[in-house]
Amino acid sequence: MNQVNEKVIESGGLNLHLVPSNKFKTLNFVVKFKTVLDPTTITRRAILPYVLRQGTMNYPKRKILQQKLDDLYGAVLSIDGTKKGDFHILTFRMEIPNQRLLQNESALIEEALEVLNEIINHPKVSKGSFDPKIVDREKETLKQKINSIMDDKMSYANIRLIDEMCEDEVYKTHVQGYIDDLPELNGESLFTYYQTVLKKDCMDFYVLGDFDETKMTSSINSVFHRDEQQIETHHTTSKKDFQIKPTTITEKQEVQQAKLHIGYRTNCTYSDPAYFALHVFNGLYGGFPNSKLFIHVREKNSLAYYASSRMESHKGLLFVFSGIAPKDFHQAKEIMDQQMTAMKNGEFTEDEISSVKELIVNQLLETLDHPQGIIEMLYQQVVANHELPPEKLIENIKKVRKEDVLQVAKRIQEDTTYLLTNKEEG
Repeated sequence: MNQVNEKVIESGGLNLHLVPSNKFKTLNFVVKFKTVLDPTTITRRAILPYVLRQGTMNYPKRKILQQKLDDLYGAVLSIDGTKKGDFHILTFRMEIPNQRLLQNESALIEEALEVLNEIINHPKVSKGSFDPKIVDREKETLKQKINSIMDDKMSYANIRLIDEMCEDEVYKTHVQGYIDDLPELNGESLFTYYQTVLKKDCMDFYVLGDFDETKMTSSINSVFHRDEQQIETHHTTSKKDFQIKPTTITEKQEVQQAKLHIGYRTNCTYSDPAYFALHVFNGLYGGFPNSKLFIHVREKNSLAYYASSRMESHKGLLFVFSGIAPKDFHQAKEIMDQQMTAMKNGEFTEDEISSVKELIVNQLLETLDHPQGIIEMLYQQVVANHELPPEKLIENIKKVRKEDVLQVAKRIQEDTTYLLTNKEEG
């Protein structure tokens, strides 16, 4: 693989990440604002992407803003919010053509940075308030999105599992916000909150593509300015000692397919030396179509429409997802427990380990084939406050041995089982 070279410059309240690459025909700007999850502000934060892309002071309507992006040779803009560990990340992305491939377009980078700065720092505001009509319209959009998530029973079951499993932790905060908060949200309160985001969030600015480092640094510093003294720093997600007594939560609705989701504490996070072995453990247990969950629960016993697992790297959690017939809950859960015990007992071969490591490495290499994938992998280091370049991650996964997987397996504890089933069962 080609090594990913990243140069980080701390300047004026923002961390500038320069990632030179001539592999792509585009230049990518990604700006990330990070703060600790807070249920009292999450709905305001969740609606911001919808409001901010509706216009700016110089481009006051979405149509006008889109025309400006089109003028920049079809620049692509996206804004979203995500949850990583105990943090909420607000992300602005802009992709433009590599100006070195265009004739007579030496000012494209500067113009794109001005537009990105306009979107972030100069949204459409009047008298200290976002446009009330826009805010009201986007409140309805957000409400529909929240409802659609609740209508998707797989997503709903995962949210409910985390609600129960992380009851006393900020991680349970719903990243999409809460419908009950919407009536009190208005243009003025939202703009006041957004000013806090701009002043206090940790800000990381990524540039990936073919560019001159000195000129790019100068261009960004001339456009983006922050007061470093007001920024709040939060380095790591919280670590707690859990006295775990496995619990089972059952909820009944009008559903035909039951959702059986299980949450485990891995006691291992991104910065832990055992993280690489946890990757392999997850691959063997439920991460791929040749994993134990898929083979034993779905294929051999026909007890699940789907069965898989995934890690939450920054929180130290492992989730199992499955869709089953309501009547099969006890048998499906028993087989899942048997597969976890099998993992802890080392009932997997060297060939299986080699196969899974190859799958993981290929997955990571595929991620590194995309500019946004590279940036997301690099940003994991910021969230964890732990240096782990992509090539080092891949190198260490290749080194994982069976005894490493066994050691990390011993640390995994079952926490909460959540069953969403129909009203006839039980």
